Amino acid sequence: MFKCDYKSLRLCFYEFHDVQAGDMPEYGNYCLLELKDGRHTAGQWYPKNYNDRQSIAGNFGRGTADSVDAEEVAKWHDLNGYDLTRLLEKEDIGRINLRNENSGDYYFEIAGFKSFKDSDFPKKEQFCLLILKNGTLAAGRWNQWRGEKGGQFIYASALASHSMDKVWAWAALSSDEIFEREEKQERERLKEEELNRNPSADPEKFKYGTDINVYYEKALEKLRGEYPWATLAQMKKRQPNYMIVPRHGQYIFGQDNGTIMGIQLFNEWTDGRTADEFIDFLCDYTRETVKNYNPETKFKYGMDISVYLEKAYEKVKKEYRWLNKDMLRKHCQFAIIQVDGEWEFARKFRNDNEFHVFDCSPADRFLECVENEYQEAALRENSVVAEYKVPFGCVEINGWYLERYVIYKLKSGDYKVSVTAGDRVTGGSREFFITPDCFEAKTYEEFLDRYLEIVPGNSFGLDKKDLLPNEELKEFFGYK
Repeated sequence: MFKCDYKSLRLCFYEFHDVQAGDMPEYGNYCLLELKDGRHTAGQWYPKNYNDRQSIAGNFGRGTADSVDAEEVAKWHDLNGYDLTRLLEKEDIGRINLRNENSGDYYFEIAGFKSFKDSDFPKKEQFCLLILKNGTLAAGRWNQWRGEKGGQFIYASALASHSMDKVWAWAALSSDEIFEREEKQERERLKEEELNRNPSADPEKFKYGTDINVYYEKALEKLRGEYPWATLAQMKKRQPNYMIVPRHGQYIFGQDNGTIMGIQLFNEWTDGRTADEFIDFLCDYTRETVKNYNPETKFKYGMDISVYLEKAYEKVKKEYRWLNKDMLRKHCQFAIIQVDGEWEFARKFRNDNEFHVFDCSPADRFLECVENEYQEAALRENSVVAEYKVPFGCVEINGWYLERYVIYKLKSGDYKVSVTAGDRVTGGSREFFITPDCFEAKTYEEFLDRYLEIVPGNSFGLDKKDLLPNEELKEFFGYK
């Protein structure tokens, strides 16, 4: 690569432009910036009015949701157009003057360049000036990879970045709010680590010690008075589980809320002040889960999975008349398996190599779930032969807006409907099978009454007054 020593290299920038004089860069140019408070950073110029070159209104973008308003900037120097390759190939070079050093007394000098090859990395969220391996200059904010050494320099919106392997050397520019916020969080994290090295324990709250299993065991003893079948495994099915962890130098009962910015977050239990109150709380917290594991109700129809599947199949078959068992095997399989000493309903989808716990109990709830799976499988196996897109204007559904309302005729002669709605951020679709009993209606109006019990207008956008006048829809359903 380049022969000069980056450790002793200094870059001196001359010929700065004055923002207050209305001397602004071309749209999109990436510039070294001196702020009015004397700090230095860099950014890409985005004028507010692209047609007014003299206007200073706009901002210098540094990344996604990261910019500097032109009002904060005193001077700028265009970083585009440099190629330092020839100079960096000289072993004895220590200072590089960028532009004309006789242009005035003002210049900015930066030194202290480092390289990834020495295992030197910027601090998290630090904004840096970069010398790329192709000899050009750039800048960006260091974005550290999670869980591993390394990262990239973010320099524009949509997380556009300069990767590590393209950077020859880097030097930190001035601190800013984003970096200072990260530094503050890092100090808080280190302080929290220090506090938690030797945590104290409230003698009333932790009179049975700091092993959470002791508290679960005591809660289990109480629950078995109501539910003799109760086990620890059943209690811990209720997620998230509680644990005992240090926080701010004291032990707490809490639930893991994940990690933000490297700091582990816990939702602390605050509903009581004593160990016995917490044990009573654990009973309440897990009671419903344990109740649903009553073997007399969970496996109401025995331990043979074929009994449950036959019941579900016979019920679904009454309306989805084309359904057969070969269709079902393509999409999902069910079983009763033992996991951690507990018998569980389980399912395996197409291309799965193993069964996964299907947490549906009691037995009748499991049957409902199987029936839903069978209904979806049946519709997937019945190809569409015709469709009708129902026309509509602006239809609001509880803050969402109707986007698509399509009726499909299936190969079997049956019908289904697909409804799509959304807002500015998200959306969703639902599919409904129009059961055969709807078509037993003598008139189209009576048919719609039955149809709207399946796809109600107040939930999915179109009501009887919207559908009844539609002659094309009437014909599509076979009532004309």
